[in-house]
Amino acid sequence: MLPVRLRDFIEDRDGWLYAVAAYDNTDRIGCILRYIPDPHGERVNRSGARYQKLDFEPAFQLITEKKPTYLDIIHRVPPADVKQVLKPELELPAIASRDKRVQKLMEIFGVPASSMGCTGSLLCGLEIESSDIDFIVYGRDWFVARERLIQAIRGGRLEPMSEDLWETVYRKRRPEISLDDFILHEKRKWNRGQIGGTYFDLLYSRGYEEIGSNPSVKGEVLGSMTIEAVVTDATYAYDNPAVYRVSHQKISCVLSFTHTYSGQAICGEMIEARGICERHGDEYWLIVGTTREARGEYIRSVTLLEQDRMASQSRLQETWPFHTS
Repeated sequence: MLPVRLRDFIEDRDGWLYAVAAYDNTDRIGCILRYIPDPHGERVNRSGARYQKLDFEPAFQLITEKKPTYLDIIHRVPPADVKQVLKPELELPAIASRDKRVQKLMEIFGVPASSMGCTGSLLCGLEIESSDIDFIVYGRDWFVARERLIQAIRGGRLEPMSEDLWETVYRKRRPEISLDDFILHEKRKWNRGQIGGTYFDLLYSRGYEEIGSNPSVKGEVLGSMTIEAVVTDATYAYDNPAVYRVSHQKISCVLSFTHTYSGQAICGEMIEARGICERHGDEYWLIVGTTREARGEYIRSVTLLEQDRMASQSRLQETWPFHTS
């Protein structure tokens, strides 16, 4: 059997559906509860069963009340309690057969079918008209797909993100940075798009050959901290958690457990980050996204912001109608 990995879904014996949120799933599967059966729920699957979608806090509250043995920094479900595993890459052909937008994205990205998948409501068969598309590309093929996404938008095969949609995403994410700074960071990531008026994410997940140890265990909490540091390795900047190795007198790496700050900086850039400092063995990590909305926590590329400021000044000077000799 294929190992359970990030962005799969699992169904437990009570029909509860969880989004897998970790790679270390041998002993207990790390996940977040997303859907529960509910005769009055707004979501309906292919068999006509109704479900209710749960936000982060209600999901944790329900687990606390009904299944406290699953409680951890994320939910941890014993493999013995798993009824089925939903694999995005295996379910993709069926999803594409009923959703032509997904079929078009597959054609645009053009990587091997085994390297692509859909997660979220589409994977569970619980999508509604307003549902976003959570498209995954695995491993190194993700970077190929991103280049083809750029080409498709520039060539007119896909719609660029509208300003209204950027503002919608900003309101949904509610980050601790300004709208202008948010859009500046997001536009250079090229991991989001729009197709047929529907918003989609181009999500990264590791290939099976890359799965190993990854940070998902809470360390000794030492308190909040704000740092400036240079990124020395951003190989897994689009993973979950996003990992930024940094050069800093104390902090070894900055980790983001919120998608808002994935791909936020590239190797060689100076970042400003605020989060919770944890001790992990001999290392100190700065954790961003210790709550769902990462209140009071953020990552900003100081380098990117400075480059934008200088470019703005240059444009202003070029358009200024007066000059001195």
